[in-house]
Amino acid sequence: MNVQTLLLDSLNTRWGKYKAELKTCRREFSEEAVHDFRVAARRLLAFLDLLRMLFQDRGIKKTRRVLKDQLDALDELRNTQVLLADMSEVIHEMPALQPFQEYLQHKEKKLLRAARKEIRSLKVASLAKRIRKLDQMIEAAKQTDLGTSLFSVVDEAYAVVNQRYALIDLGQPATIHRVRLAFKKFRYMLEAVSPILQDLPADHLKKLHDYQSAMGDIQDMEVALQELADFNQHAPASYDPEPVHSYYKERHAIALAAYIEDKGEIITFWRTAPDQQFSQEKRT
Repeated sequence: MNVQTLLLDSLNTRWGKYKAELKTCRREFSEEAVHDFRVAARRLLAFLDLLRMLFQDRGIKKTRRVLKDQLDALDELRNTQVLLADMSEVIHEMPALQPFQEYLQHKEKKLLRAARKEIRSLKVASLAKRIRKLDQMIEAAKQTDLGTSLFSVVDEAYAVVNQRYALIDLGQPATIHRVRLAFKKFRYMLEAVSPILQDLPADHLKKLHDYQSAMGDIQDMEVALQELADFNQHAPASYDPEPVHSYYKERHAIALAAYIEDKGEIITFWRTAPDQQFSQEKRT
């Protein structure tokens, strides 16, 4: 498979998945459907980032903005639903969570109404025109220029990950979240180019997913603690927030410790220079 074919196939596969998940979401509008739509939109968004860096085209930036706005509109709902799903597994062992759960359930209902309107209002036709222009742009590109440039884009995305990694302050979880955002973009880019990578280990993409999930577990607890702080401002005077706060602080510490244990694996996920192979050396 040549690079031009790869780009065309990747774009159309991601665009097709986006449309299919949007159609499902409009028909069913379940938690799973919304999640699957967000994943499809995020994969398409990451691929647009790759094309934007590859072609330096302003039109791609505008298309990216459309998708980013769609994702942003659904972020709070997703965060709330993740918390509720996690809570449902432990609430029978910790009834002190019930008032917080009821608060989140009430919030979820309002967010669901807003999200349903958002999903119904999305304009596919205008986005389809933008995607067709991208198809034409890829078809018009010179094959000889694409190969080297494509991997340079992945190198650049990985460099951002490493720059943010170097700035991690374990006392500031927001610095880990910044790594996670850059890492997610890098991971989706690598996923897109993986069909033409002959030396990519079979389990490599799964390792990237697991590494990202470890950072995501920390962020989930950050969101939980922030939501709990918001809830405490409106809770009855008789409510004792300490047991629930201690519970999430402990979960946060466990998630952070798990990430710290394996965080040095980040050096193995891509080459550190264009003329190097994957390194198996862990960073401390």
